[in-house]
Amino acid sequence: MSPPALLCQLACALVLGMLLAGCRLRDHGDEKLVVAELVRTHLFVAPNGSDSNPGTRTEPLRTLARVAQVVAPGTTVHVAPGIYSGGVRTTIDGTPEARIVFQSTERWGARIVPQLDARHSAAWSNRGDYVDIIGFEIDGSQYQSGMKWLSGIYNGGSHNGVLGNRVHHIGNDVPCEPRGGAGIIADSYHKGVDVAITGNEVHDIGPPGCARMDGIGIGTAASVRNNIVYRVSGAGIDLWHDASDVTVRGNTVVANGSGIVVGGGEFYHRKEPNDNTEVSNNIVFDNGHGIREHGAVGAHNRFINNLVYQNARGDWDLSPQRQHTGTVSGPPQFVAYLLDTEPDLHLQPGSPAIGHGLPGNAGPPGSADIGALPKVAPE
Repeated sequence: MSPPALLCQLACALVLGMLLAGCRLRDHGDEKLVVAELVRTHLFVAPNGSDSNPGTRTEPLRTLARVAQVVAPGTTVHVAPGIYSGGVRTTIDGTPEARIVFQSTERWGARIVPQLDARHSAAWSNRGDYVDIIGFEIDGSQYQSGMKWLSGIYNGGSHNGVLGNRVHHIGNDVPCEPRGGAGIIADSYHKGVDVAITGNEVHDIGPPGCARMDGIGIGTAASVRNNIVYRVSGAGIDLWHDASDVTVRGNTVVANGSGIVVGGGEFYHRKEPNDNTEVSNNIVFDNGHGIREHGAVGAHNRFINNLVYQNARGDWDLSPQRQHTGTVSGPPQFVAYLLDTEPDLHLQPGSPAIGHGLPGNAGPPGSADIGALPKVAPE
């Protein structure tokens, strides 16, 4: 066996226990480098599984609590449709090259509900880095006993994605406490940064009249795109604490205490204001307030091409000298805007939100629509 091949064999053996497998030779000038390659690990969870199983497709695990203990960088967790207990806590880090992915195998098919004798105030608390949570339903409507949920998905880690989830009926009957809560939170308390909150549906959050319970709460640098948020007692989307350099684009925010609130204060780690935040291509309709700034805000926040209309206490409340541009002021023309059931927030053909946004709003190349996708009701 040649020396390079022997070296490759030894390297592979050494990293096998670290979920790395395979290696190859790469030319580097006159030398041969041994490159170990990642092989992604797959774990499976199902309602008919057992936590004593190995987590294979044929012998799945039963609980998210168990799988959270055994994931490693590069693991994708496939969660079958069914009901699972909340109070999930994920703390293990992925890496840029080997993210940890928790994914419902059917959109909203894996449903997380309050557990008996709950001991955590969040349905899912993630403090790991390079973690994605995709396609779950977080349903807090059937409280059993113990601590009541104040948050649906709480994220305190960095470089994470909260993608395509449905989060609803969180904290509807809790006291309106100063600590507050939200359907989805991206927090800086544990120094989390760079969080993508995309394509989620968040509704029915907080007790009536409580401004401290939000739909999506952002306290760090983040991207908030293409979410639908409605019937929230506080703000549909609220930027506070250490929030700065946030993109809020292409969301539909309706029937909340406030629409979109941009600010900074009660800092954890920063002292600078919320600056360089962009709020664009959002529908903000029929809230208490429309789009507001408050607290510590910088000079470079931008409010561009939003549809802002019929917000009871005012459509705009920005800092002095701040201007919003490209605003559309008119009814969005939803297919079925129902306040007592699930609304159909597709747009009717001819809606002023179609074609009046900035190009590139998570849609087809060149699309320039306002609000969350999909845009127009299917025929």
